[in-house]
Amino acid sequence: MMDRYPTANPLLLITAVALVDAEGRVLVQLRPEGKPLAGLWEFPGGKVEEGEIADAALVRELQEELSIDVKKSDLVPLTFACEPLEGRQLLLLLYLCRTWSGVPQPLAASELKWCRFDELTQLAMPPADVPLLNQLRCVL
Repeated sequence: MMDRYPTANPLLLITAVALVDAEGRVLVQLRPEGKPLAGLWEFPGGKVEEGEIADAALVRELQEELSIDVKKSDLVPLTFACEPLEGRQLLLLLYLCRTWSGVPQPLAASELKWCRFDELTQLAMPPADVPLLNQLRCVL
């Protein structure tokens, strides 16, 4: 019988952040053409590499994707979501962050957008991001 999962660990761990500015708006990024889920808005973040700690991976991803510096101590765990994805189980950890240095730049996205909560709920988002909105509403 063929193995269902191509890797030893069927879990795909992703970290993401709800960056919240002084006006209570949240930053989302548009997935670029040529990538899976292109054209959907998502919270910035990315994969946790082997041997990495989740919050350290998020700090790295935010530097690589947005050119901003975030301290691990400024990341507050908020919620998570699970979603099947290409024969694996995606586990998406969402952190909240209100403090960073630098101005976010769309280095790995087509576009960035600051949104109020009601605007977020109107955006087309990946399936794993949508359930995160319920918990995010509680802290905005």
